[in-house]
Amino acid sequence: MRKIKKPCGFHSIKVNHLSVSFKDQEVLSDVNLHIHCGTLTAVIGRNGAGKSTFIRAILGEVPCEGEITFKNTENGAMRELRIGYVPQSINIEKSTPMDVYDLICSFVYKTPVFIKSRKVEGEILSALKEFEADELIHKSIGTLSGGELQRVLLSMAVMAEPDLLLLDEPVSGIDKNGMDLFFKKMKYLKENHDMAVVLISHDLDYVAEYADKVILMDKSVLAEGSPREVYEGEEFKKVFGNTSYGFEPIRNTDTEKEAPFDASYKGGAL
Repeated sequence: MRKIKKPCGFHSIKVNHLSVSFKDQEVLSDVNLHIHCGTLTAVIGRNGAGKSTFIRAILGEVPCEGEITFKNTENGAMRELRIGYVPQSINIEKSTPMDVYDLICSFVYKTPVFIKSRKVEGEILSALKEFEADELIHKSIGTLSGGELQRVLLSMAVMAEPDLLLLDEPVSGIDKNGMDLFFKKMKYLKENHDMAVVLISHDLDYVAEYADKVILMDKSVLAEGSPREVYEGEEFKKVFGNTSYGFEPIRNTDTEKEAPFDASYKGGAL
């Protein structure tokens, strides 16, 4: 297992006045966010709210106005933001001859994939093991299931040690066991890597349980805060309906801890 770097809590990513327009259509308007390392931020909203465009703008794939800055207050220096990315889906032909080792090696290393290295293989195995995917190292990528491919892509993204990891609905089509594993790994990531994680998700029950911060988006930021703060707000009810997540009342006492909540979603299809 490669060395784990705990989040320092000093790094922050700021999105300032981010706007995106396609011709005369405004897709995002004046989005402002402040995200710290060691946190999982979930972006939620209706279809067409601009969530994926937000990710693409950060990646530089679409023209936008505004700025994204990374601040390393640990030493006061400004440096380029390193970004990792896992898309919603990726189309791979079943007949693709490349295996997982070749895929990661070609992405992360400058060494030609046909030059095998025990050192490189060990590093790739270590990265895959973090996501319980080390047994896949020599499996053809065209034969991977959706959950297996997701774990491989996560391993590959984290190997580059990004400051910001962007996940665009990476669990779409994954079964419940796969969802449970994914969100447990997200918890592991934020606690054991010096990075901020931003996740677009329609799985409101998992978001309620695992996210540190929730952003409700509809072209702009409608609401932000803890899952409880956002889910109990009026803007959330306008988008998703008056759905109860079973949050316990907050007790105004220093001696009692807030009771755990039931994050089960009982609403209709999103």
